[in-house]
Parts: sequence; C-alpha cells; structure tokens
Amino acid sequence: MVSQIKIEDINIEVFQKRIKNVTLRVYPLTGQVRISAPFSMSIHAIRIFAISKINWIRKQQAKFQTQEHETPPDFIDRESHYLWGKQYLLEMIEKNQAPSVTLKGSRMVLQVRPKSNSRKRRETVENWYREQLRAELPALLAKWEQRMQVSVEQVYVRRMKTRWGSCNPRKRTIRLNTALARKPRECLVYLVVHEMAHFLVPNHSSRFISLMDEFLPNWRIHRNQLNKLPVRDEKMRDTPVF
Repeated sequence: MVSQIKIEDINIEVFQKRIKNVTLRVYPLTGQVRISAPFSMSIHAIRIFAISKINWIRKQQAKFQTQEHETPPDFIDRESHYLWGKQYLLEMIEKNQAPSVTLKGSRMVLQVRPKSNSRKRRETVENWYREQLRAELPALLAKWEQRMQVSVEQVYVRRMKTRWGSCNPRKRTIRLNTALARKPRECLVYLVVHEMAHFLVPNHSSRFISLMDEFLPNWRIHRNQLNKLPVRDEKMRDTPVF
C-alpha cells in the first residue's frame, strides 16, 4: 500500500509492506524521502516516526544539494574512470574481436568492435567492474565469515540505481552494487561487514551498532568515506539511517 504524508514542507512517500521493521531513506540528487513500514504500523505512528527524524532528513537533503556529482560517462578517449579508488584515463581501441577492458599503467584500455554504440561500451565496462568485484569476494567473505561466525549463502553483484548494497538475513544473501569496484576497497569491506551484521541483527538498533564497533571499529570512517565520494547522476547511492 502506497500513501503520502507531509511533515512541515517535506513530502514523504510511505510504502506499507510485509516487513517487520520501519526504514527511512533519503535519495541522492532529488532529496526524495521514502518510508517503508509494516502493515501493522498505523499512519499516525508513521507520522510520529517521521517527525522524530525530521532534522536528520533535512541534514541529508542539505548534504545532497552541496555534494559533488559525477556526470554519466560518455566512454571517450581520456575520460576519467576508477578502479578501487585509483584514477585511470580511458583509451578506446576498435577491433573486430571480443570486447574487453585491460589496465596498462595509468590507462584503462577499452576494446570494442568498430561502430559500437555507447550502450555496448557501458555494458562492457559494467561487466568488467562486476568481474573485478567478484574476484575480491571469496577471500573477503572467508575472512569475515570466520570472524563473525556467520555464513553467506550467496552474493549477487549487479548494477543498482539507489543502493550500494542490501541483504536478506533469512536467506543469508547479499546484493552488492557493481559501482563499488570504482571506490576504495575499504568501502567494499564496510558494505560486506554491514550486510553480514544484519544476519545477526536485522535493524539499525544500538545492538547492531555495537556489533559494528566490535567487528570493524573504524566503520564510521569507511561509511563517511563512501558517503562523501561523488555519486553519479544515475542515483547510485542509498543513505544509511544511522
């Protein structure tokens, strides 16, 4: 069920679903506010929850108004691209061979077939980012599964428009945004530990924060690092609610 409430001058979309906990999100660029709440929660209770978060909402919206944004890439020569936080200049090569991406010094070489369009170039680069992210995961998961004493059944790596990551604690699955491969590795570690901690505590309660402090004492630094990095105009980022 979808409805809308207004707190002062802020319009808030409300989605009531078959979920246990209420979540609040402020989306990049537009500052759109959305609350997801269980069916058992009344609109009056949702309104009280929103009022209690109004200062946080304004703070997030103000942050997005001043935040630097990345424009969507055109995939042309000498365009800046990133892998694990390091900058590379794109070099385009056209050949009648399978599309590929390789790193050569400070260059990211994108090989495509002649007359390929921007959609195909984007697809090639996105697939390459997905491969880079997947290559990092086995060792990373093994390390944190042992430390946190939880098991991850499956990790899905995909292009996501509004989140860096999400999880399903019941199925013990994690979803990660391919764009994480562009960010420093510490950001990936933070996201993985964050989602795995939700296997133990499904919300952002004080117990969850205590777990994050125990397993990753500097997690706030990594979270802030990720939040302060430029976001693309494709709405790539989700806002933490704590």
